[in-house]
Amino acid sequence: MSKKLLFLAFLSIFFTSCKKSTFEKAVAFPKDATLNEKIELASRVVPTKKQLDWQKLETTAFIHFGINTFTGREWGDGNENPQLFYPTNLNTDQWAECLKKAGFKLVIITAKHHDGFCLWQTTTTNHSVAATNWRNGEGDVVRDLQNSCAKYGLKFGIYLSPWDRNAKCYGNSSVYNEFFKNQLRELLSNYGPIDEVWFDGACGEGPNGKIQEYDFASYYQLIYELQPNAVVAIMGDDIRWCGNESGLGRDTEWSVTPLKNDAYPENKILNKNLDINNMSKDLGSRELLKNATSVNWWPSEVDVSIRPRWFYTSDDDNKVKSEEQLVDIYFNSVGKNAVLLLNVPPNKEGLIAKPDSINLIRLGDFLSQMYKRNYISDSNTYWCGNLATGEKIYNLSSNDFFNVVELNEDITKGQRIEKFSIYAYKNNKWELLTQGTTIGYKRLLRFPAVKTEKIKLVIHSSRGQFYIKNIKAYKAKEFITPPTISRTKNRVIEITGNKNSTIHFTTNGTIPNTDSPIYTTPFPFNQKGVIKAIAFFDGGKISSDVVSYNLDIPKNEWEIVEVTDQVDGYNAFLAIDDDEKTFWHTHWEGESTPLPHYICVDCKKDITATGFSFYPRNDGLTGGIPFRYDFLISNDGKNWTKIIANKEFSNIKNNPQPQIIKFDKKYNFRFFKFVAQEEVEGNNWISIAEIDILTN
Repeated sequence: MSKKLLFLAFLSIFFTSCKKSTFEKAVAFPKDATLNEKIELASRVVPTKKQLDWQKLETTAFIHFGINTFTGREWGDGNENPQLFYPTNLNTDQWAECLKKAGFKLVIITAKHHDGFCLWQTTTTNHSVAATNWRNGEGDVVRDLQNSCAKYGLKFGIYLSPWDRNAKCYGNSSVYNEFFKNQLRELLSNYGPIDEVWFDGACGEGPNGKIQEYDFASYYQLIYELQPNAVVAIMGDDIRWCGNESGLGRDTEWSVTPLKNDAYPENKILNKNLDINNMSKDLGSRELLKNATSVNWWPSEVDVSIRPRWFYTSDDDNKVKSEEQLVDIYFNSVGKNAVLLLNVPPNKEGLIAKPDSINLIRLGDFLSQMYKRNYISDSNTYWCGNLATGEKIYNLSSNDFFNVVELNEDITKGQRIEKFSIYAYKNNKWELLTQGTTIGYKRLLRFPAVKTEKIKLVIHSSRGQFYIKNIKAYKAKEFITPPTISRTKNRVIEITGNKNSTIHFTTNGTIPNTDSPIYTTPFPFNQKGVIKAIAFFDGGKISSDVVSYNLDIPKNEWEIVEVTDQVDGYNAFLAIDDDEKTFWHTHWEGESTPLPHYICVDCKKDITATGFSFYPRNDGLTGGIPFRYDFLISNDGKNWTKIIANKEFSNIKNNPQPQIIKFDKKYNFRFFKFVAQEEVEGNNWISIAEIDILTN
């Protein structure tokens, strides 16, 4: 028999067996597989048991706590004095009890962040709790939290940063890899069952920094040996980063994807050939499968902080995400075939702050109430479709309003559905209620409340035979959406809200009520102050939450006196025009000039300042956002004093939020210069949306 006939015989046997089996976690495509054959194989990839158990958790919690809690930084530099770490009232039972009430199932602690400070009694470094006065150097935050999780029935996970800015051996690859594995071994051996190990890929060393080659394969082997039931997240093969830190999953979220964990060098090449990464919009379509050589079950985890920053700072106490925002995050993560990892950072006392705990428990109450009653009366909703399309009618138990539908695929058979619609029977006809693409483990769909006796689920497209495990209908509490305050060019204030609401506002920081001015049109506010607004409905009987907007000194007289580069339409003045939607941008690509780039501003009068705020571009792109920077001041525009040198906007690429930078003391100046030394993606161009000077 010829080689060609042997190969065809192999393919025939291979695809015949495929139709009778599933592939746990991954499958490689035969070299000459057609698109239809690839789709058939992809439809039969299923999760491992521990991946399935992890998906069932739905909501998990992150605890960012460490030396950064006491320095106010997001990324420490590793040179901190350990004595700064001194939580005055550490109570991990309070953490666990609060998270349990909010419905969370697993808690992950930052055992070591990028600063290298260890929260456990390690033998690998002196940069740890053992070198502090807290509990006479005998405290162990990891032990405390592990005990609290066991007490409250929560699973336990650890975050261990591969990037270590304190370890002297970092950059000496083989030595550091052993150092890191010793830390990992301590955590995996001495703290009971570990359910999730979280490695991130952050590293801000820059082009002139230390180069460390991580031996992830040996890290994984150690985890499999010591904690075989643990899933490995982000820089691991079990769980994938969703691609943002905003709490937003994809509308089309495939758990089966050709995207690979790029902890392995060979996978970086495969991802590059397909032009995909964690932030790509498409991670599993038929179009993408055309050129793929394999697929794997690599589900999405959506990580986001309850505050703007990952570590606690009192500056964020009035910026804690509201119940409504947390509910939106839940629907955009758990409700879109992902698991939510919500960060809740304890304060300097060692407690979850009151604003955080209140809103967490409100989230838990919301979910308990929503899931209390399923309006679909059919006792058996499992539906195994014989074809790739089909429709089925479900009866409702009563003619009550509902506004949420839940769909679940039986992912033990694979993820297959590509497009679906749901219809409600009203006025003797079927009316479209909602629609979507992928389903996966769980899909939640919200819509205006409706009454009907029956609904119809239509599967428009599937990768072969589909398996609907459940369909449920709920009535969720509806929120009174608060207004939004924003500023536009020249400090004109706009307040937007629901068209059926009446918005009242104040400009002196007091709480608005029905006697406060009614907002009708944008208005200038060329002074320092706090604007607050509230929306009233039903003649003032129902109100939203109050929202605030802080404005420091006006900038209408400021002038750009020098700039290294600017592009027509993106000139430097846009960095001080009081409009966060516009931004200064230097020339990019072929016309770009080398860093550093700077902007020099004349404030036209002396200012006594406590710091500055920096707004990155907010158009969804990260190109041009500065990473490392200097800040200089002057009284005459000629003689300059550098008061901040080579500082970084930590994590700004993944979390492009406004940055609040406090000076070490008050400074008096008329001119300031912001110098961008390094860009987040290694480019030569720079963009800045807005710079404000802070005086409080």
